[in-house]
Amino acid sequence: YVEWGKIFGDEVLATAILDRLIHHSTTFNIKGDSYRLREKKKAGIQPANLR
Repeated sequence: YVEWGKIFGDEVLATAILDRLIHHSTTFNIKGDSYRLREKKKAGIQPANLR
């Protein structure tokens, strides 16, 4: 939430907004490479920090 505080200019406001968003949402985690990353790997353009 700290990084969001920088975006909104107020950590308390960012926390309140995100808490309300997450409370009313269904969250899920997708594992694996994204389509774009997979295509970059195929083309040999993989970002250095992911090697």
